Amino acid sequence: MKKLQLVQKIAEEGVVAVLRGETPEQVVEMAEQAIAGGIKVIEVTMTVPFALRAIEMLSAKYSWDSKDPASYAIIGVGTVLDPETARAAILSGAQFVVGPCLNRDTVMLCNRYRIPVMPGVMTIKEIQEALELGADIVKLFPGNLYDPSMIKAIKGPLPQANIMPTGGVSLDNLGDWIKAGAVAVGIGSDLTNEALKQKDFSIIAQKAAAYKEAYLQAKAR
Repeated sequence: MKKLQLVQKIAEEGVVAVLRGETPEQVVEMAEQAIAGGIKVIEVTMTVPFALRAIEMLSAKYSWDSKDPASYAIIGVGTVLDPETARAAILSGAQFVVGPCLNRDTVMLCNRYRIPVMPGVMTIKEIQEALELGADIVKLFPGNLYDPSMIKAIKGPLPQANIMPTGGVSLDNLGDWIKAGAVAVGIGSDLTNEALKQKDFSIIAQKAAAYKEAYLQAKAR
């Protein structure tokens, strides 16, 4: 039941903050700002040095089933290349696992522990294989290689696929992706680059609020 509830909550939130940084402390600060701005699904990528430390800190502060809005968030892990990394992240508190590509063993491990898993895919063949393995959501990656019409093309033969584009999603095209049928979108560098340049992480909260508002407007159409 927990896994189904998590997938449903991720779909309801609709926007995933994909966070990369130089230190776990920096990523924790980014996550806190994104959460304050309204993005409640946080993906800490394993390219962050000591990323598991960031996941541990965030998981200690936020909970996916909290009734308190101030402490409610879903903390997950991204850029997972293998099942060993997935297991370590799960033990550190990750509530979902995202990969840049489809790795059979990683999907199977996440299914074993009833953790939502989102492998990266680029083709109909990969999406079908991911569904057969039991992936809950597939990450269309890199999303900037496609436009939103790709989702309609995928859902022709595979209407049951839950698709989350990541990479290239912006405030300008988020609504088009949602309208096309995306279950959620992943936002990475566009959320954090300006804040890193100006060394002002409050910009992340502002951007997060804009992304959340764009998502809500798209869903209301």
